[in-house]
Amino acid sequence: VQLQASGGGLVQAGGSLRLSCAASGSITSINLLGWYRQVPGKQREMVALINSGGGTTYADSAKGRHTISKDNAKNTVTLQMNSLKPEDTAVYYCNAYLWALGSWKTYWGPGTLVTVSS
Repeated sequence: VQLQASGGGLVQAGGSLRLSCAASGSITSINLLGWYRQVPGKQREMVALINSGGGTTYADSAKGRHTISKDNAKNTVTLQMNSLKPEDTAVYYCNAYLWALGSWKTYWGPGTLVTVSS
């Protein structure tokens, strides 16, 4: 199983970015998809989650600005980030809790850098 993210980059404060992540491999079922972010020297933190039923959870910092969505047919998860702030600068990681090869496991993508300039 592999997770591959795309869509990071440099954007000015107030701008938008769209992150996408595709899960591939011998996947039977996906229970939870999410986005996390990490700044050097700090712990990785949750940004947004979406479960198999479409229910979503957002960090307080993301509420009202970002939207997580998924495409079950393509095993993809997307994070639409709007009204970006310099403090959103981080490496963003997609995450999946899924059933593959006979077990439930958590998988991480390699990370994509988002830089928001002031």
